[in-house]
Amino acid sequence: MKKKLASVIAAVVILAGSTSILKAQDKLKSMPGYDQYQKIAPQIRSSVVPGSLFVQWSDDGSSFEYTKDGKRYRYDVKKKKATEIEMPEPASRGRGFSRGPARGRQFPSADSPDGKLKAFTKDRNMYLSNPDGSNVVAITTDGNPENQIKYGIATWVYGEELGQRTAMWWSPDSKKIAFYRFDEKNAQKYYVLLDQLKLYDSLEVMSYPKVGADNLPVDLMVYDVDTKQMKKLDVRDGKPFNDGAVGTYLYGMDWTPDGKELLFHSTNRKQDIMEYRAADPVTGKSRVVVREEWLPSFTKNTPEIRVLEDGKRFVWASERTGFNNYYLYNFDGTLINAITNHPFEVANIVKIDEKAGEMYYMARSGENHMKMQLHRVKLDGTKDTRLTDPKFNHSVNISPDGKYFVDVAQTHNIAPFTNLVDSKGKIVAELAQSDLTKFNELGLKKAEVFTFTSADGVTELHGMIHFPSNFDPNKKYPTLLANYGGPATNEFSENFSLPSALTEYGFLIVSIDGRNVRGRGKRLLDQLYGHLGIVEQDDFAEGIKSLYNRPYFDKNRVGVYGTSYGGTTAAMSLLRFPDVYQAAVANSAVADWVFYDNIYTERYMNLLEDNKAGYDNFRLAKYAPNLKGELMIYYGTADNNVHPSNSMQLIKALQDAGKSFEVQVGPDRGHTAVNTERMMEFFIRHLVIDSENKLKIERK
Repeated sequence: MKKKLASVIAAVVILAGSTSILKAQDKLKSMPGYDQYQKIAPQIRSSVVPGSLFVQWSDDGSSFEYTKDGKRYRYDVKKKKATEIEMPEPASRGRGFSRGPARGRQFPSADSPDGKLKAFTKDRNMYLSNPDGSNVVAITTDGNPENQIKYGIATWVYGEELGQRTAMWWSPDSKKIAFYRFDEKNAQKYYVLLDQLKLYDSLEVMSYPKVGADNLPVDLMVYDVDTKQMKKLDVRDGKPFNDGAVGTYLYGMDWTPDGKELLFHSTNRKQDIMEYRAADPVTGKSRVVVREEWLPSFTKNTPEIRVLEDGKRFVWASERTGFNNYYLYNFDGTLINAITNHPFEVANIVKIDEKAGEMYYMARSGENHMKMQLHRVKLDGTKDTRLTDPKFNHSVNISPDGKYFVDVAQTHNIAPFTNLVDSKGKIVAELAQSDLTKFNELGLKKAEVFTFTSADGVTELHGMIHFPSNFDPNKKYPTLLANYGGPATNEFSENFSLPSALTEYGFLIVSIDGRNVRGRGKRLLDQLYGHLGIVEQDDFAEGIKSLYNRPYFDKNRVGVYGTSYGGTTAAMSLLRFPDVYQAAVANSAVADWVFYDNIYTERYMNLLEDNKAGYDNFRLAKYAPNLKGELMIYYGTADNNVHPSNSMQLIKALQDAGKSFEVQVGPDRGHTAVNTERMMEFFIRHLVIDSENKLKIERK
């Protein structure tokens, strides 16, 4: 369950934006709104010709190329003129193209930088070979199923929660290969039943430490190709693995540019201390380069870093002030200076011009935290200048010489447009505007942003409403809340938003940010700490209530849906706020935090022994007797992320409470969601048809 924005919200977006008309459930075709959906939904995606240009600059910065309306152009900066050129041949992916490892997994091999060797893991051991697989040499031999030692591969949880897609790392000179060593013998295992649609099923056995369970002892090994010597790095200052102390988790490996040290991140189990360390592959000794602490909750696991060309300095992002800012360090661990010191968040480094001693970066310094702005600052922290208009959200592409940048600007209700801007922030040419002709012809409505006060009575938060194309302000509409809801995520966006296709069934679609919001500082996010699934749900309910005074909003017909954390949001919202929500579809939901992995959960909930009340307060089974509305639970039988036991716990609790509800199962499916059309059948039945029938009965 990741917090990265593009991946953690994807499940909600897939549901909300689906325009499939080929998988309609049999009852949906005769339901209200189906014909309107069929007519409009397939046209929404193509209703706007976006004015956003994605350009490739020439090496000297004198021109850039882009594709527009199926044609290729070269723009001459000096002449301010675009000329059509021949469309380049599509890049070939080649026979070696790979989509990468499966979710939570690592690449099983790595080619040396000089192309002469391949390192790979097989049957729990590490090997070297020629690139074609010949001349195989084992460099470890003690990994086996009996002792459960394994080399060159990590666990699923390392891949999912620490972003560890690699488990072996070549030095820049190809003379050394570093890799993981894990000891699984005392790890508690989880068994995922696979192939249940086949004549005989199979089993996936995973080392999946859950909340409170023991972590796998982990070490880093380095093999010297020339000397054929192996070295276990001292990553814990001479101390053995201690599940809880700094050194519990090791991840984010890389070599220094000169190849003299292996860099890695190390945290304690609580994850409120993170050390960025450097290890000498010859002596094995390691040292701290940067130490981060945020004792009220947790540190960021992998802060942004950019190594400078001299190989001795690097820019480091830190939340140590309560807001993400940039700092300049030497690799010897010396802090040279703070580069920024803002009471708002920096977002990402765009470009560093070492010759000019300048850095370009994006920051949340616009009119609100979702309107990203381009800044330029000297590496010594002086002359920080915002170069973009704070009324818009920006994405930029800077020329190699730093004299210009191509700026794509937009907001939630202003479609993207592209300008050429000089280094002082002055617009020198307008390059493209969006075409909304079809959007307007279809009668599509732009998303509306609203604000409300959170459940703490203090914090201003944001939400977004999507309207159907045939919206009538004199009618009352049912509403669906489409929220992910996890920590450090955003529902409110300042990217131009096409209306959700699901509105065409006759619904308002709402997304709401709580105090789980990303980009507004560490202290606001800390209000979730130890209360995950409670605080943000309180805010979502307040956001819904803030819409009650709108004449077209029917407060008695509100549903909520989501997947993964969004499924948790859906179930918890319905159970904790039975007077706010009347229906929910909970897909692949965590039903009890002790059933989820320890890295993710303990990061936000603290250790089980230190926050038993917080864990007990979240448990969905506790709220099962509250069920008043209609609930659909969905899970995949092969889900190795949020295990089926989560849904089964909730199902059992609801049965024990004597509650009626629906269950949809995905045979042999993983971490997925119920078919969108089946979901809409459910919502239309309970929020439209049943409601209309009830009104007819009352009128009689």
